[in-house]
Amino acid sequence: MKSDIGKVVTITFRCHRVRKWQNLNWQRSCKHEEMPVATQVVIIGAGGFAREVLDVFDACNKDNQDYQVLGYIVESRYGIPGTLVNGKPILGDFDWFAQHPGDIFAICGVGAPAIRYRLIKRAMEYDVRFCNAIHPTAVLTPWITMGKGIVITAGCILTNQIQVGSHVHINLGCTIGHDAILEDFVTMAPGVHVSGKVRLSMGCYIGTGANIIEQVSIGEWAIVGAGSTVVKDIPANCTAVGIPGKVIKVRESGWHLLDGE
Repeated sequence: MKSDIGKVVTITFRCHRVRKWQNLNWQRSCKHEEMPVATQVVIIGAGGFAREVLDVFDACNKDNQDYQVLGYIVESRYGIPGTLVNGKPILGDFDWFAQHPGDIFAICGVGAPAIRYRLIKRAMEYDVRFCNAIHPTAVLTPWITMGKGIVITAGCILTNQIQVGSHVHINLGCTIGHDAILEDFVTMAPGVHVSGKVRLSMGCYIGTGANIIEQVSIGEWAIVGAGSTVVKDIPANCTAVGIPGKVIKVRESGWHLLDGE
């Protein structure tokens, strides 16, 4: 199942390796060349993973100032505007978007897929556009299709004919094999290894150090525990742990829509 999140307009930026600067007209006859302007970005959330998203943008800016991170958007109960988090201010809650229309992009820095889903839905009410954040040390072949709002952190490797949906988080040191499909709102915690022809369905969470064997499917909004090795399909809304991974909990369909933390 695919979400309707992908209908929002987006531009994908790949740090300093691939730049998509549009409408730049270089006139050699001019005395002064027009320089590309850094993309203005805000991060939704200000917790641990949001700080790691900032790290990705900082790494992208090491050689070229491609991004200007303005700060963080948080719900009012989670932070006071003006509070600095790793040198960037909390800007306010989602109403900030209404007060600052313009060429600003956002990306969500909340790791839990269910909460990220809720926050992205809120941001869409303000016609927010989303960008991708891909660490310059990540290795991606040209044969990958990607949505928007994607975070790929340091040391990840993605090979051939891989599909990555929107608002997917791929954390430190993950590997993804050929022909894998990651649907919208998937989270891969650090050190996850996904073999070829695996499908990670919408909103599933794969815990730290887990291994998913070739041709296995993980159902929508399922959870795979840290260190597990999954050798057969896991149904939707289930939690599986162990070696081999076994289902230990089943949730009701739609559990991710509840306003829990």
